[in-house]
This record gives sequence, structure tokens and C-alpha cells, in this order.
Amino acid sequence: MAGEDAPRLYRTEEDRDGDWNGAVADPAVVADAWRQWRAEVEATDRFVAGVADLGTKNAGVSDLGPDGGDLQLRDILVAQIAEYARHCGHADLLRERIDGRVGQ
Repeated sequence: MAGEDAPRLYRTEEDRDGDWNGAVADPAVVADAWRQWRAEVEATDRFVAGVADLGTKNAGVSDLGPDGGDLQLRDILVAQIAEYARHCGHADLLRERIDGRVGQ
């Protein structure tokens, strides 16, 4: 969205599933994932804070949207909210299986 050439954090051309292959129950891997996530959130927060219009389109890249069209920041933010909501729902289902509490 910001027009930056950001490399993938875990996936490489040699290991296209590296973002999944490296996901293991190792405290160092988990700590690194949280550190990377927080850095991405901070970068996103800085970018969004500097944008005056949520109708702003992706910077110079025209193949990101549906049918090759431009994406608006508003659409990306709404999609991210929906994605987080889905994951929160999944986490709640897992929690219910662990502690047995439902409907709360």
C-alpha cells in the first residue's frame, strides 16, 4: 500500500511454504513471530496515521485489487477487521474446548 518493496519475512523462493514449515512450538520461534507481528503493526499504524483519506489507493501497484484494479485503504482495513474477527472466533472455539465455558 505504501509502495515499499517489502520482502517476505519467512517464505523464500527455495521454500515457498517456509512461513508454515517454520511454524513450530519453540519459544524462540514464537517470540520471533510476535516481534515481527508487532513491527508490522507499528509500521501499519504509522502509515495509516499519515493518510488523510481512506479512499487512498495503493501506491503505484495496479495488480493488487480484484480484476487487477487498485485497492483503497478503506477496503484493506475492512478486510483486516473481518479477518481478525474470524480468528478471534476460532480462538474462542478453541477456548471453549479447553475450559468448557460457552455462551459468554
